[in-house]
Formats: sequence, C-alpha cells, structure tokens
Amino acid sequence: MGLISSAIYTFVFLKTGLYADMGLQVYYIIISIYGWYYWVYGKSVNNILEKPKVKFTNKKTATVLIIITLILFIIISQILLNFTDSQIPYWDAFTTASGITATWMLAKKHIEHWLVWIVVDLISSGLYFYKELYLTVFLYMVYTMMAILGFLQWKKDINKS
Repeated sequence: MGLISSAIYTFVFLKTGLYADMGLQVYYIIISIYGWYYWVYGKSVNNILEKPKVKFTNKKTATVLIIITLILFIIISQILLNFTDSQIPYWDAFTTASGITATWMLAKKHIEHWLVWIVVDLISSGLYFYKELYLTVFLYMVYTMMAILGFLQWKKDINKS
C-alpha cells in the first residue's frame, strides 16, 4: 500500500507545487523496496543471515544523520528557491530532508525514526492545510497517531529483548 500511495502522491505533489515532497515520494518507493528486502533477508554476518532488530541510535550515527539532514535541507531548499516556483521552499525542504533521514532509519530499525516522523507529519499537515489538501491533512494526522503507537510498540519490543 505504501508503494501505491507514494506513486499517487508523486503526482498530487507535482500538481500542487510541493516539489520536494514529490521527490520524497520517489525516494519512498525506492527505500521501501530496500527496507522490505533488508527486513525479510537481513544481512550476512560470518556467513550467517541475521535479521535486523529494533535498536536505539548511537551518538555517532545520530550526529552523522543530523549532519546529513542539514546538508540535504540546504541543498533541497536552494534547488526549490532557485529552480521552482515553490511558495514554501524551507518547510518543504525541511520535511523532505527529515523524511529522507527518517525513512533510512526505519529501514535500519532505529526506534527514533518514529519521533522524527511525528515532527515531520505534524509540520506536513500544516503544509497540506496551507495547500488546501484537506484529505491529506487528515491522512497525515492518522500517520502521526500511527507514529506515536509505533514508537510505543517498538519501545516495548526493545524492553523485552
């Protein structure tokens, strides 16, 4: 369903001028396929397949992810400012850069991805309200609730192991 939703929203965001969000949908399609493969098959460690487990993000990885997100934000915002007619380039760039990071974290099962999604979904809801995409606002509020529940569930899973 996520792949179909991303494909549809690629066109919705193109039509409404949310160009970075449009690009993000393409990224979601690609990373969803990668994440599905990684979750199902895991990785080989000493010729033994290990499936990924939910984990906390260590400080080094968190620092790298913050730096990457900032670099992406700068690049995306400059593209939107200089090459599009985007009305909200900084917010669009912020949600896109953060969404890229959060999706990678999800694929690798970092629990904090849920917290990033809560922020991204709430800000995105405001952007979609501004663009009069009211059904999408509702959808992203549902995503926010799912992110809260996902975080709580993954936290239980970590505490069990």
